[in-house]
Amino acid sequence: MIETTYDLLLAHPFLAGMSPRHVDRLAMWGHPTIVHGGSRVFDESGRADRFWLIIEGHVRLDTHLPGRGDVAVETIGPGTVLGWSWFFTPYRWHFAATATELVHAVVLDGPGVRRLCDEDPALGLDLTRRFMRVVVERLQQTRLRMLDAYANQGEARAE
Repeated sequence: MIETTYDLLLAHPFLAGMSPRHVDRLAMWGHPTIVHGGSRVFDESGRADRFWLIIEGHVRLDTHLPGRGDVAVETIGPGTVLGWSWFFTPYRWHFAATATELVHAVVLDGPGVRRLCDEDPALGLDLTRRFMRVVVERLQQTRLRMLDAYANQGEARAE
């Protein structure tokens, strides 16, 4: 059975409870995609212009720490959303992302979805709330990883 973009969005946990009308409008700006394992999805500080709703597979998020290199922040998988920087100025990625295995997702066009949000304030508020939850979760994960990295650095110096 071939699933439409609408069907894939409607079934995705990130959009759970969203009105079918809003899901239908979002579907116009998305399409299914595959990202191969080992592929860089985006680079930290690059132009953010899309987001992905992950259906299958995993993506590692990392950030560059001077003197430490790239540090994994979190690995996300099925049922999650990849990318929130497209929603907030200056539209630059705050992390880097790499597929750790084959990823099946729906990719959505950021500028198109932002226009939808401007045209339909109820949709805009709904997506803002959903993405703010993601931002808070990712920043908390980053905080924990950074605390761990610095704690381990202190232990190495003490030895």
